[in-house]
Amino acid sequence: MRVGFLFNHDQIHQVAHSLPIAIALSRLDPSFEVVIATTNELLRQEVNRLLALDPEYVQLEMVRLQPQSRLSKTTIGLFDRLVPAAKIAVYRDNLDFFRSLDALVVAEKTSALLKTRYGLKNLRLIHTRHGAGDRAVGFNKASTLFDFVLVSGPKVRERLSLEAGLAPERMATVGYPKFDLPRVAKVPAKFRGNGKPIVLYNPHVSPHLSSWYKHGRDVLDFFLKNLDYNLIFAPHVMLFERKVVLSIDRMRVNFPGSLDPKYARAPNVEIDLASSSSTDMSYTEAADIYLGDASSQIYEFLLRPRPCIFLNSRSADYADDPNFAHWSAGRVISELTELKGALSSATEDHSRYIETQRAMFARSIDLNGDPSSERAATAIRCYLTGEPTLPSTKSIDRASDGSQAA
Repeated sequence: MRVGFLFNHDQIHQVAHSLPIAIALSRLDPSFEVVIATTNELLRQEVNRLLALDPEYVQLEMVRLQPQSRLSKTTIGLFDRLVPAAKIAVYRDNLDFFRSLDALVVAEKTSALLKTRYGLKNLRLIHTRHGAGDRAVGFNKASTLFDFVLVSGPKVRERLSLEAGLAPERMATVGYPKFDLPRVAKVPAKFRGNGKPIVLYNPHVSPHLSSWYKHGRDVLDFFLKNLDYNLIFAPHVMLFERKVVLSIDRMRVNFPGSLDPKYARAPNVEIDLASSSSTDMSYTEAADIYLGDASSQIYEFLLRPRPCIFLNSRSADYADDPNFAHWSAGRVISELTELKGALSSATEDHSRYIETQRAMFARSIDLNGDPSSERAATAIRCYLTGEPTLPSTKSIDRASDGSQAA
């Protein structure tokens, strides 16, 4: 059985969500031929970096896929700074590789083109998703184009069933494989020893959801004037990737602009627009307070409950809206004049939110004591071979004690 894991993006943020599954699958069943396919040097380096962190390093087959045709290269040259032309061209120009696979495991949805446009009906597509967030686009009909979907927890399973119409037998709950990677709280050198609270500002990229376009620079200016706090500014890694940001789920366009060098020079501000530390939980582990809007990284932060503040920059009517369910984890503010008060009371107010945070996390990410990557690998093997999926040993043990099984 030949199973490919594809990493096809401009940035590295999806790698950590599915690479642990590739490693686990290669160990679970040596009869599976696991192939890692990357489409640019940035992705290849990130794959190698994460593989090197594994104490039982596994040598996996690696291939590099690139656009090859003259048409693709011309189109990319004209449009790639506006739309992901290279990402789409990879599929058309590497069909022989995809035909060589029994299954393809991906963290994003554009790979569905292999079935819908290029007719690879026999290739089984497995979607790992990338995050446990609440945005509506994560639960749209595109998920039904995949043969099998790995979900992090009951919230995701329920919404995919109700909103996308995905049949329960085409899903498996596996937890959060990204958590299986080593996690280190990376405190920027300039903050070490000053004892001040660390705030992580993590705005999303989508124009119709992000706080960046209206309030982002005001947030940075606030911390320039308020030296009692340290700030890590680590937005979604795609925010500054292109000069123009297009949100296809709502067809909105906006311009992220550039950053004044004064922010990076500030003694209490760390700017990280796209390094591996922005995607491997280094900062969600290090921060004391989360400041954000729509990013699924909120659930990575809530692995260890701490104070949260959310910026409602778009005047969203968020009450009882499942797409903003994460906003129940902390105080929601609409204007920057509220930020100082929200920060000063964040620790004291946290007792009001901690139980809500724990419940939100449990519904979003089901951790049962078994490594999530191994649960995912087992689910993939059972799906591809037709074997029944067995409950985990730890789930059985809890059930035998009279408690609810995961």
